[in-house]
Amino acid sequence: MDSARRALRVADHDRQAVLRRLHRAVGEGRLTIVEFEERSADALAARTRGDLDDLTADLPPDLW
Repeated sequence: MDSARRALRVADHDRQAVLRRLHRAVGEGRLTIVEFEERSADALAARTRGDLDDLTADLPPDLW
């Protein structure tokens, strides 16, 4: 991913979308509860697209 996209500021809508993806991942057993809690906290604190992308990089893209 290019650095310009990673640097884009995110909105609450973007954070909520990642939280939904993480919730689905934990429901499917792809994340532990501890991982979910840590990533959820990081998603809420995320400032850039790169911050959010890093939280879901190891999850299948079809969890959206």
